[in-house]
Amino acid sequence: MSAIHLQKLDHPADRPPYNLVARPLDTVGDWWSLLIIRDVFDGLHRFGEFQKNLELAKNILSAQLRNLVDHGILDTIPASDGSPYQEYVLTEKGRGMFPLLVALRQWGEDFFFAPDESHVLLVDKKKGMPVRRLELRSQDGRVLGPEDAMVTAISR
Repeated sequence: MSAIHLQKLDHPADRPPYNLVARPLDTVGDWWSLLIIRDVFDGLHRFGEFQKNLELAKNILSAQLRNLVDHGILDTIPASDGSPYQEYVLTEKGRGMFPLLVALRQWGEDFFFAPDESHVLLVDKKKGMPVRRLELRSQDGRVLGPEDAMVTAISR
């Protein structure tokens, strides 16, 4: 693996004009978009299913779905049952959000539920066991916390 030259960003003025958190949030930063994506991962695919599950007004749901399609997170396909409806499916970009949603679920379990409160659990379909906690790891395998990482610019 070749080394990448990294430059520490000490001051906000030194940062590039783009932000690797702001760009994705511009696309999916509102909670409706994340809930729709969660629902697709959970097996929902049709407008009516989203509307029933989220109790969202049709015009707002339409706008959210259009945004997710326009940004390449969802795609539309003909309904699998041959009906005149369409279904929403995740694109590669949308499937790439799986770790983000898992992280949100795990964070929610840790901080938004009482120990004795009922909630859902993400399990491995093949083994039926709970999914392990997500961990950020260094190249040498060490578990990293916020104090162990920094944002740097990449010179190309």
